[in-house]
Amino acid sequence: MKKGFALVLICLLLLTACSSNSGSKNTSNSAADTGKTENTAATEPAQAKEITIWAWDPAFNIAALEVAKAEYAKTNPDVKINIVEYAQADIIQKLNTGLNSGTTKGLPNIVLIEDYRSQSFLQSYKDSFYDLSSSIKGADFADYKSGPTSLDGKQYGVPFDSGVTGLYVRTDYLEQAGYKLADLQDIDWKQYIEIGKAVKEKTGKALITLDPNDLGLIRVMIQSAGEWYLKEDGKTPNLAGNAPLKEAFEIYKELTESNVAKVHADWSQFVAALNSGDVASVPTGNWITPSITAEASQSGKWGIAPLPKLTANKSVHASNLGGSSWYVMNVDGKETAADFMAKTFGSNVEMYQKLLTDIGVIGTFKAAAGGEAYSQANEFFSGQKIVSDFAAWTEQIPSVNYGINTYAIEDILIVEMQNYLNGKDIDSVLSDAQAQAESQIK
Repeated sequence: MKKGFALVLICLLLLTACSSNSGSKNTSNSAADTGKTENTAATEPAQAKEITIWAWDPAFNIAALEVAKAEYAKTNPDVKINIVEYAQADIIQKLNTGLNSGTTKGLPNIVLIEDYRSQSFLQSYKDSFYDLSSSIKGADFADYKSGPTSLDGKQYGVPFDSGVTGLYVRTDYLEQAGYKLADLQDIDWKQYIEIGKAVKEKTGKALITLDPNDLGLIRVMIQSAGEWYLKEDGKTPNLAGNAPLKEAFEIYKELTESNVAKVHADWSQFVAALNSGDVASVPTGNWITPSITAEASQSGKWGIAPLPKLTANKSVHASNLGGSSWYVMNVDGKETAADFMAKTFGSNVEMYQKLLTDIGVIGTFKAAAGGEAYSQANEFFSGQKIVSDFAAWTEQIPSVNYGINTYAIEDILIVEMQNYLNGKDIDSVLSDAQAQAESQIK
C-alpha cells in the first residue's frame, strides 16, 4: 500500500512539473537566473512590459535616449520605456542609498554612470549589475573604454560617448600673432604656452581659462602619457614619483605664472569666456563643441588641433576628459533592458549617425566612425572635418585604470596644487599628497 501510494505521488509530481515548465517563459533556466543574456539572433529574451532609465543632461544624454527609444519602438512597440532625468549628483546619491540598503526597490533598469566613477560601483556592488558579455562586445568600442566598463573579464557597461580631447583655438587670434592652425599640429605644452604669450601680446586675449577647483586639465595631461592617479591595480595611490603628474603640475603652474591664463569659477563663466571672445583656446573634451558653436557670430573663427603633449613620458597627442557608459541593473526586467541596449547603443550604426547629426554625440562604437555623418565638413570650423579628426584621436587614447578613487585623490591634489602655486616644492607636494592618499583611501 505504501509503495503504491508513493508511486502515484511521484507520477503526479512529475506531471505537475512538466506542465509548469511548458507554460512559462520565466523559468529558473531563463537568462536572468543563469547570468547569461539570451542570443537575440536565435530567441528573443523574456520581455518586460516596461523599463526605466536614469540619466542626466536633457540636451545630450536624455536626447540620445529619446532617439534610442524611438529606434527600439520600431521592432518592440509593446515595451514602454520611461526616461527619468536627474542631476548626476542625485543619481550617484540614489544609487548609493539604494545599493547600501540591500534592496533593489526603486532602482532603474538602466543607469548612466560617468567612467571615472563606474569601477567604484562595479567593485562595491558587482552583483547589482547585469553581466552583458553575451550581448555586448567590449572590443566593438574604443579600447580605452574597456577598463571602466568591465570587471573580472565580464562586460557590464555599454560604452557611450567619447571624451576625446582636442585643442580648440581661435584661428583669427592665432593669425594676428603670426601663427596658423598648421603650426599647432605637433606641439608640446611648453610650446603651447609660448604661442599663448605671443597671442596675449598681439591681441590682449588670454590663452586659456582655468578653474582652481577643477583639475580636469591635469587628468588630460597624465592620461596622454598612459598614467593615472592610481597604479595599474586601480587601488594604490600613484602620486610621488609619477613623472607625468609632476610635469603636469609644472605646466599648470607655468600657465598661471606666464600671465596667459584667465580664471573662472563655474561652468557658466567657463562658457562665457569662450563665447565672449576673451579666450584664445581651450584644450578639452569634444563635448564642448555645442557650447562653442552656440555663438553663431564666431563661425569661421575656430579650428581644432591635436592636443599638445608632455615633453617626455611617452605622451601622445590624444587623451580623454569625461565620458560615460550605460549599465543594466540586476533587477526585474533586466533581459529587456539588455535587449534595448544591445539593439541601440550596442550595435546600431545608423542610430549613431543620427545622434551625431541631431545632438552632437560622438559615440565610441567603432563601426559608427565609418558612417557618413562622421566624415562631414563643419562650416563653423571653416570646413574642417572635426568629427573625423576626433574619431582618429579616439583610437590613440592610452588606456588607464581609473580605479575607484579618482575624485577622492583629486580633492587632495586640489589643496596641494594651491600649496604648490604658493611656493611649496613640487616633490614635497606630491610626496605629501601620496601620504595623505595612503592614509585616507582604503
